[in-house]
Amino acid sequence: MPETKFNVGMTCEGCANAVKRILGKVEGVSSVETDVAAKTVVVQADESVTPASMLEKLEKWGSASGKSVALA
Repeated sequence: MPETKFNVGMTCEGCANAVKRILGKVEGVSSVETDVAAKTVVVQADESVTPASMLEKLEKWGSASGKSVALA
């Protein structure tokens, strides 16, 4: 199962939980691991889920919360 890594400007567990909730709703995503200290998110998803589609969802949250979001 392909793995996608994002650099996300998370500052607390609330941010991490929001990211998990957003990506967890995406059809085909099997796991979302967040590391607030390293500001990374690792997503396991099947081939039907593109990094661009996940990035788009994270960018919506990032612009609303003022957090940076990028593919690693």
